[in-house]
Amino acid sequence: MPKILMYATAVCPYCIRAEQLLKRKGVTDIEKVRVDLEPERREEMLAKSNGKRTVPQIFIGDFHVGGCDDLHELDRQGKLDPLLAA
Repeated sequence: MPKILMYATAVCPYCIRAEQLLKRKGVTDIEKVRVDLEPERREEMLAKSNGKRTVPQIFIGDFHVGGCDDLHELDRQGKLDPLLAA
């Protein structure tokens, strides 16, 4: 399974929903960067996500998924499982 990286905050309901979906898919290891606790990492998130400011910003391996809605859309299209299996 590729590395999963998620930039998030503690109180973001979209972050929680995204993490729940990943866990339902069998993902047990998510590297979560809490930009509310480490605000200096927000610049890192902006650079990696081409300027996206909202959380979550999710990366599966080198692929930038985007946010929670993007993750759920990938799942609806049947494209999430192959990404996770790569």
